[in-house]
Amino acid sequence: MDILFASTNINKVKELNKLLPNHKILIPKDMGLDFDHEEIALTFYENAFGKANALFDIVKMPVLAEDSGLCVPALGGEPGIHSAYYGGNGKIRLSDKEKNLYLLDKMKNVSDRKAYYVCSMVFLINLDRFFICQETLEGEIIYEERGVSGFGYDPLFFIPELGKTAAELSAEEKNEISHRGKAGRAIVSLIERISENRAKA
Repeated sequence: MDILFASTNINKVKELNKLLPNHKILIPKDMGLDFDHEEIALTFYENAFGKANALFDIVKMPVLAEDSGLCVPALGGEPGIHSAYYGGNGKIRLSDKEKNLYLLDKMKNVSDRKAYYVCSMVFLINLDRFFICQETLEGEIIYEERGVSGFGYDPLFFIPELGKTAAELSAEEKNEISHRGKAGRAIVSLIERISENRAKA
C-alpha cells in the first residue's frame, strides 16, 4: 500500500520505513506538493490529526501523520508541542545542538530531571475512518550530551533501564522501545489488517 506521510522530517521517514518495510512511504514532495501545515493546536493528537486531515483534503488517499515531542514536568511540560521550535520564540527552528543547550540552560537549577517523549500517530483512510495511537517513552534529562545516533533531544534523554541515552542506541534498539516505535507498531498492525482485507476483497 502507498502511504503518504505528512512530514518533511527525513529522520522520521527513516524510522517509519523500518517499521513499514512492506509498504511504500511517500512524502508530499514525492507528489510534487509543497505541504506545510501550521501546528497551532494545544495537544499532540490535535496537531497530528490536523496535518492528516489537511493533507487528505488535497490528495484523497490514505495519510499517516504524527506529532511528537519531549515533555519535562519540572518545566511545566516544556518543550511539549513546541519541541520543534523550542528556544526560537515559536518561529525560528534552532539546530538540535542549540535546542539541547537551551534546554540544559533552562534546567541548570532543576533537580527533578524526569522527562518523557510523546508520539501521537494518526492513520486517516478517509474522514469517517481513521485510527489514532499515542505512546510515550519515559526517561530523564542528563547534564550533558551523550551519543551520536538519533536526533533532536536524544543525546540528553537518558533511559535508566538501559543505562544509555536514546542517542547511544542503534536504530533497531530505539525503534523497539521508542514512543514512535510503539505507536508505529500499533498503527502498522492496523494497516496490515486493512491490506489483507483489501487483498481478499
